[in-house]
Amino acid sequence: MSAPQPHILVVDDDPLMRELIGDYLVESGLRVSSAEGGTGMDRILRDEVIDLVLLDLRLEEEDGMQLARHLRERMDVPLIIVTGMRDEADRVMGLEIAADDYVTKPFSNRELLARVRAVLRRYHAKQAATALLRGAKRRAYRFAGWEFNAWARHLTNPQGERVALSNSEFNLLLAFCEAPQRVLSRDQLLDLSRLHGDEIFDRSIDVQIFRLRRKFGADDESQKLIRTERGAGYVFSAQVEVLN
Repeated sequence: MSAPQPHILVVDDDPLMRELIGDYLVESGLRVSSAEGGTGMDRILRDEVIDLVLLDLRLEEEDGMQLARHLRERMDVPLIIVTGMRDEADRVMGLEIAADDYVTKPFSNRELLARVRAVLRRYHAKQAATALLRGAKRRAYRFAGWEFNAWARHLTNPQGERVALSNSEFNLLLAFCEAPQRVLSRDQLLDLSRLHGDEIFDRSIDVQIFRLRRKFGADDESQKLIRTERGAGYVFSAQVEVLN
């Protein structure tokens, strides 16, 4: 199972520009979603795991700078702003609200791709340096081709299909993603997954593990994601990429 490619959100009210940028980024091995304004941007950010937002500040019906501020206030996702050649004030204001980079129209597709990849590299390096900080708020995880959006409570399989999770399964998977490749005892999993009250009964974790394994499918690779350590507990064996 191959890991999903970075997912780019293009926000531009020009449908031709969205198509041209999207086609080139897809041909370059990236995934792309697009929106013409704030409503579509918010919907996609709510439902999908987005690695980088490419936002045109000069929208006809909306204030692109206000959308950028709104995005920055809500989440830590890399942001590249698009400005006009003479819009120096926009570039300055964009950088002041912590945009990661900007591109100036007209730009070449190769330049845009280089900037996207450079911003993603810097962001992933920052992620790696802060991933172990206690209390860091996670928004999503990727492992073995799967994508787990903790904010939207979505689990997506390698084929891009949504897999429904019960509340207990969600909490258990979240606990595993926070501590991959570590042996977790049943007591630890009970605590981390917040199973309590009427949910606790003899061997309740074993039952939840069985149910969660079924969500990953019947093939051998899927079943290896959660490994039993006899007498000790369970290990989530996947390499987990964390998106803060």
